[in-house]
Amino acid sequence: MSEPGPAGAVAPRLPTDRWRAAEIVFWLALVAAFFLFPQHRVLGSQILITALFAVSLDLILGYAGIVSLGHAAYFGLGAYVAGILAVHGWGEPISGLLIAGLAGALFGFATSILVVRGSDLAQLMVTLGIGLMMYELANQLSSITGGADGLSGVAMNKLLGAFSFDLAGSTAYVYSVVVLFLLFVVARRIVASPFGLSLRGVRENRKRMPAIGAPVTRRLIAVYTVSAAMAGVAGGLLTQTTQFVGLDVFGFPRSADLMIMLVLGGAGRLYGGIVGAAVFMLAHHWLSDLNPIYWQFWLGLLLVVVVLFARGGLLGAIDVVRGRFGGRER
Repeated sequence: MSEPGPAGAVAPRLPTDRWRAAEIVFWLALVAAFFLFPQHRVLGSQILITALFAVSLDLILGYAGIVSLGHAAYFGLGAYVAGILAVHGWGEPISGLLIAGLAGALFGFATSILVVRGSDLAQLMVTLGIGLMMYELANQLSSITGGADGLSGVAMNKLLGAFSFDLAGSTAYVYSVVVLFLLFVVARRIVASPFGLSLRGVRENRKRMPAIGAPVTRRLIAVYTVSAAMAGVAGGLLTQTTQFVGLDVFGFPRSADLMIMLVLGGAGRLYGGIVGAAVFMLAHHWLSDLNPIYWQFWLGLLLVVVVLFARGGLLGAIDVVRGRFGGRER
């Protein structure tokens, strides 16, 4: 508990970064899924990669209030960087992933000044424009990227020199879990720090933050760069685990689906991105098998129901239920 000050006032405290029991169970469940669903490890690795991508968007949207419809630009850049490195003989996974993240960070930093100064509508248009330009650039540089045919011939070395990327997706799943967890820890520490609190302040009232000495633009550029780096890592992870990359990594549908995932799970929670990615992709997988023609109708219905009856997404609904039954909220 917070300790009272000399005048009896309660001193404010930062959000705790102590791991809760439910969080530990959550991550252990991801490990258990490896053994419980061996036939779905490929799908599981895709969900984990998308979850990392969603967490990267949540950093800027849920905490800093930066609206983006072109986050796939950084995801796609990381994917192509990892793929091009592998095609030209640099197939070592971990260093390739780091370079993909660095490429995302550099491009995010270079474009951040165009994004963070605008209003919500301007941010939507600028980020969408960046994504479309990257898509067309990758299409035009077909001698490097493979163009519409995609970049084939991506050959990855064994992970840590011992684990090859097999068709069953075993190595890909474990690799994805570890990368997601490590970067989630980074994101978790960021949002629980004074820097993270200042981002929430910017999101709530951008005009008042300079009055307390917070350099708004610099903070937004910093978090945007970190978010782009995480998106680049997610893209590189996709290329390394599938050993292929196509133009769709830059496509607008990927950015739009990412926004839907955050709405489903709950923006501004970090875990909302993971939960939303899992629900969206499992629903997509199940509904498309059930009805290949009209599956989007049911997915749209799910989204409408969540928006109307579960404010704050699925995690927000869980908090409401816990509150009504006497549970402690986060």
